[in-house]
Amino acid sequence: MSGTPRGALFDISVLVTPGTPEWPGDTPYSCGWSSRLADGASVNLSTITLSPHVGTHADAPLHVADGAPGADALPLDAFAGACLVITVAGAPRDVTLAELEALVPHGTERLLLRTGRTVADGRFPDDWPVLAPDAARALTARGLRLLGVDAPSVDRRESKSLAVHHALFGGGAQVLENLDLRAVPDGRYELVAYPLRLGGLDAAPVRAVLRTHPEGEP
Repeated sequence: MSGTPRGALFDISVLVTPGTPEWPGDTPYSCGWSSRLADGASVNLSTITLSPHVGTHADAPLHVADGAPGADALPLDAFAGACLVITVAGAPRDVTLAELEALVPHGTERLLLRTGRTVADGRFPDDWPVLAPDAARALTARGLRLLGVDAPSVDRRESKSLAVHHALFGGGAQVLENLDLRAVPDGRYELVAYPLRLGGLDAAPVRAVLRTHPEGEP
């Protein structure tokens, strides 16, 4: 992170506006006004409609398993703390544990993967690299508590089994998707990415921020 000021903040949330790419077939973001000062109302009141998977969000286990915890039950401590950003760009593929051995130290609790295939570019990507399911299981066994990706999913676009979701949730790890890591160098940061407390949903929007270590911290 040479040249990056200590204590700098990076907003790694995708800007959500009309036209932000949604998963094909999902509910897109739209907004409007229920009252306007210009129309004589006492306040401006806006309204929105969207899938909770539009933009940066946390998936909940309910997304892939009936009866599993929803977004309001996600453990907050997993979404804040030390994290590592690494690049796994390239052709859509499974990223193996062997490939990660030199990049991800044992005991890493929060890992963010930059694939370069992101809706932050303004279009929905055709496909993207993902962790191999056995790599996801191995990382959770080593202490991984959260995996974040800049891609729309931790699984491949055409996956029906969602094996990576199941491997992560089965190992007690949480999931962040649709991050914007374009301006963030690889390295270590502090992450704050709390999901909204929305009852009974399978995902929740997140405002995700990275902070470089301030002066005096390692």
